[in-house]
This record gives sequence, structure tokens and C-alpha cells, in this order.
Amino acid sequence: MINQQLIHPKSIVVVGGSNDTTKPGGKVLQNLIENQFPDQLYVTNPKETEVQGIRCYQDPNDLPECDLAILAIAAKYCPDTVELLAREKNTRAFIILSAGFHEESEAGALLEQQIVETVNSVNGCLIGPNCIGMMNRHHTSVFTLPIPRFDPKGADFISGSGATAVFIMESAIPTGLSFSSVYSVGNSAQTGVEEVLQYLDETFDPEHSSRVKLLYVESINKPDLLLKHATSLINKGCRIAAIKSGSSSAGSRAASSHTGALASSDSAVDALFRKAGIVRCNGRQELATIAAIFMHKPLEGKNIAIITHAGGPAVMLTDVLSNNGLEVPHLESPELLEKLYPGSSVANPIDFLATGTAAQLGDIIDYCDNEFDEIDAMAVIFGSPGLTQVFDVYKLLDEKMKTCRKPIYPILPSVINVKDEIEYFLSLGRINFPDEVVFGQALAKVYHTPPPAPIAELPEINHRLIRQVIDGSESGYLQPEDVQKLLDAAGIPRAGEAVVNTQKQALEAINKMGYPVVMKVVGPVHKSDVGGVVLNVKNEETVVAEFERMMKIPETTAILIQPMLSGTQIFAGAKFEPKFGHMILCGLGGIFIEVLKDVQTAIAPVSMREAREMIQTLKSYKIIEGVRGQEGVNQQAFADVIVRLSALCISAPEIAEMDINPLLGNERGVVAVDARIRVEK
Repeated sequence: MINQQLIHPKSIVVVGGSNDTTKPGGKVLQNLIENQFPDQLYVTNPKETEVQGIRCYQDPNDLPECDLAILAIAAKYCPDTVELLAREKNTRAFIILSAGFHEESEAGALLEQQIVETVNSVNGCLIGPNCIGMMNRHHTSVFTLPIPRFDPKGADFISGSGATAVFIMESAIPTGLSFSSVYSVGNSAQTGVEEVLQYLDETFDPEHSSRVKLLYVESINKPDLLLKHATSLINKGCRIAAIKSGSSSAGSRAASSHTGALASSDSAVDALFRKAGIVRCNGRQELATIAAIFMHKPLEGKNIAIITHAGGPAVMLTDVLSNNGLEVPHLESPELLEKLYPGSSVANPIDFLATGTAAQLGDIIDYCDNEFDEIDAMAVIFGSPGLTQVFDVYKLLDEKMKTCRKPIYPILPSVINVKDEIEYFLSLGRINFPDEVVFGQALAKVYHTPPPAPIAELPEINHRLIRQVIDGSESGYLQPEDVQKLLDAAGIPRAGEAVVNTQKQALEAINKMGYPVVMKVVGPVHKSDVGGVVLNVKNEETVVAEFERMMKIPETTAILIQPMLSGTQIFAGAKFEPKFGHMILCGLGGIFIEVLKDVQTAIAPVSMREAREMIQTLKSYKIIEGVRGQEGVNQQAFADVIVRLSALCISAPEIAEMDINPLLGNERGVVAVDARIRVEK
């Protein structure tokens, strides 16, 4: 895995180095030379004696020992070259730029496997193949541009795609973002995004390491590893943002339950990131913007002061913040207003007009930092129509950012009119947010991403009974009596019920539980769609008539009878997602789950805090709270069902899909009315 020979090599060999800098072997060598790799640099190429001014070894056997090898040769030659360097030249780090491996063919996959076995046998590190390379402040072993400004406190960036890494850096560098390291892992044959994150966690130094980590991920192969080390880093004070591409999926079309239809691999990624505390981004610009926000002091509250000399951008920023759950509270200060030109406003946005001065901006910032206690952060919008230079404004802004307790976000939209001034501002180590709307959306996303979930303390459940039911069942949907046993074993409250096959059994059961009752068919998946649910049955005549009708519905094997209960219909469910484990879902129940598709998801095990957050972040949360005089749902009881459902799934990993729909909730508690469980052995 990752080692010092990769991070800080004392010698590098470019295998396939070239005088043609339009080829990877030529460009990577050029980057190393131009960025002044300080130690020993070697080249091998069978056709050259000197490459870009460096002695070239035509036969790799003649090379001296070397820490890091960068391979830019055809895939078929790579295994033997790696073998030679690892065995004979004490090389312990490899970057393979070449393509033609498992991404291309089975034969390529075998070559890749052979290389990994060789590297692993010497406890070495492999980046790639099929990548652009990696770089940090010690070496720039990539065949691409741009080369960013490196700073130990800059962002650590790990990408599964080389081209995307280039494009993300191109989005980030013009705003002033610096980097500590960049990894392009390509095929991730040995070292993927998860392993790099593990290294950054295990070697984290609170004094010297970067606290900002950026990820571009195309596939998550080891979600447990990602969750463990992302959570650990964030708990150490780091902040992580990530793009996970490939979010669309048709895999839920064939699902046989509500949960299966609503859950997907992408919702599992959402749940994983939320559990770890990772901010999920939808694109390159958003990732770069959130990275820039991370470089500022943390936002401790949601009240933002907008300081501007241009009305339009301030209005747009106010809109985007307000529409995304942040506040731009009204402010008043006659004393501050007296310091500004006539026509200015301190109501928030604080508009000090196009003629406002650097001194006035300083007064406003001081008031926001020291006098306006309700303000948590400042967004300063300052551009120029090009009439005068504004170096003094940006110099003052830099000074205030050093001394203020609250974060200040500079939004400098005049990237042409004040190009020189912005370059000066960035040269001070500052970052610009050129678009106020992109900034506002990103700030809201950062603010609303919860911290890592605590370790779940699962409730006591009857594991012995759960295993007895699961071990004694076949693959497929469980019988109602087995579902009842599992709910009882997990401590999930359920309505009293009886499964009957004859009219006589139905009437006997109702005499025990009393009218009114609900009658449901057993067998069909979606009971309501086939007329398989009858509510509020109040007499014997209706029982007899409906029993005869319902037993004729195709696939019906029996009738389920339950007491008629009242309350808000809510829902909880579970689905097993390969690699990720069980996803636990909740939302409004009944037909609303299909109409609104308003669900929240978490990965088991689910803590009580996570369960409460799932409920409170539903779009329909006002209904659960109780709105317009209607009785709400006991949220503690609802959260307890979610936690117990996750405990049931941990005890019975064979559960493939599970619906408890509906749960009936009121102020007194929550009761499971109907449930289906499908197991896969």
C-alpha cells in the first residue's frame, strides 16, 4: 500500500521516457524537470541515449536502484518490467500510466493481476494502471496539466478518473484553491480511493496535515473502509466533499416491495456519505466551491450578513440562502448607518453603494463581527465597473479575514475589470467565490450536512427467536405468522391479528378482538391494487360477503384480520444493498409512499440520533409533527421502530426486502399494521 517511496521518493525512473512531450512518457518527464524534482531522475528507452537532457538507459537491467517507477509503456511489457524493478532494483512504488488492462479485456485483467501480485510480494505500492499519475509538493508525476500550487494545508484530492481530476483542478485553481496532494487511481488495481483515504487518516498529523479532502468516485468497492476512515478524519477536524457519479439506475424497476422500488445503490451512497459526514456534490464547480468554503472558518450558525455595493447580486444571494434553509436576518444600527454615504442601507443586505470606500467596508465588517451578535458569518460582494482600482478594498478584506472571529466569504465577481486586484488577493493565499448563487447553494449544502453519526447502541432484541425463524424458512416471502414472530422478537409493536382460511375462523377471531376490523388478502404483493383491503368492517354480514369476494382474488391464500386502528399512516422498511449492507427507510405510509416518494435512508446499524434526523428531514415532517389541529406522531416511538428494524437486519442479514406499511402513529405511540419480509438464503 502507500509508502514513503511513493510520497517522497529520493529517485524516480520514467520507463518509456520520451523526447516527444505530446506523449505521456515525454510529458511526465517534462513535468518532473520543470517542477524541479530535487533528487535523482532516471529514464529508460531502448531507442535513446539521452532524453530531455537526462541520461537514458536503453536496458532497464543497467538502472541503479530506484524508489519510484513511472511506467509509460505498452501494457504487455509492464509485468516483466515491474518484476525486474521490484526484484532487482529495490523499487517499492509504481505508477502505471498505461491503459490496456482490466478496463479493456480479460487478457489485460490477467496482466494487471500479475503486476499486483508482484508489487504485493515486496510490500510495494501501485497507483493505476490507466491513470494520469499522482503529485504532491515533493514530485509532479503526472503527464497532464495544470500543475496546481502546492501547500501542506491545501486540499488532498483523490480521483477515480484522470481526466475528471484535470477538469476539477481547472475549476478550482482560478479561484485560488491550493492542493496538498493529488491522486489519480485509475483502475485501482491495488490502491483505490478508499486506500488513499485510509493512508491520509492513519498518517494524519493535526499540526501539519491538510484538513480538506476531496473525492471523485465512480464506484465504491469498499464502503466499510470509506465509512471508517472518512468518519475518523472528520472526527479529527477534517472536512470531506465528494462527487459520486453514476447515480441513475434502472435496478429498482423489478423490485417487489415499496422499499425495493424506492431504494437504490445511489440512495445507499447518499446514506453512506451522510453517515460519514461527507458533503455530497453534484458537479465539478460545486466540489471546487465547497472545497473553497472548507478553507474558511467553519460556519457555526445559519444567520448570514450580506455586505455589498451592488444590489442585484445581493438579492440573488439572499434568495438562494433563504430558499436553502439559511437566514439573512433584518439588522438595524443608526450608528453604523451614520458612517455610510446617504442612500446606504444596513437592513441586510448591507448596501454601502457603488461609491462605498474600503474604510466603510471595514466599519461594516467590524459591526458584523462585534456588534451584531445574531450574525454568524459575512458574505462580502465587491466588484467594480472598471472606473477605479480597488486594491485597497481587497487588502482590507484580507486583513479583516485574519482578525475577525466570524468567517468572511469574499465574492469577487469582476474577474475581468479587476483582474489584477483579484490576482493580488489570491497571491495572499485567499480564495474567490466569483458566483454568488453557486456559493450560496454550496454554503447551504455544507451547513446542512450532519456530522458523522455516532456508533449505534442497538436495543435488546431476541436474537435466538430471530435466527430460529430465519433458519427455518425458505427463500421468498415469509408467512404472516413468521413475520409476526420477527416483529415481536425485534420489539416492534404490532396490531393484534389473525390469519384465517374459513368464514367460521374469521368470525371467531373477530368475536375475540371486537368490531370494527380490517380485512386484507394474504398473498398478493400490492393488496390495494387488487381490491384486497377492506376497512372499517362493522358487522357479520359484511365479514361473510367480503370473505367470499376476497378469497377469489388471484394468488390469495388466506385473509388477515386486524382491529381497525386510527392514526397517521407512516412507513419503515429495509433493503439489502450488496457491499453496503441494509438500507433502512422511513416516510409517510399507505398510498403516500408511492405518490410522494418522500423517504429518508440510513445504513444499518442506525443510531437513535440518525433515526430522529431521518424523521425530521422528511419533506412531510410537518404532518408527523401535527399540522392544523391534527394529531401528530410520537416521534420517539417512530425512531425506536427504525432503530429496532436496523437491529433486526443486523441479526438477520438474509432479509432482502422488508416493508412495515402502514405503521399507524399517534401521540401515544406507533403500531405496525401490515408487514412483508422477503428473505434470500
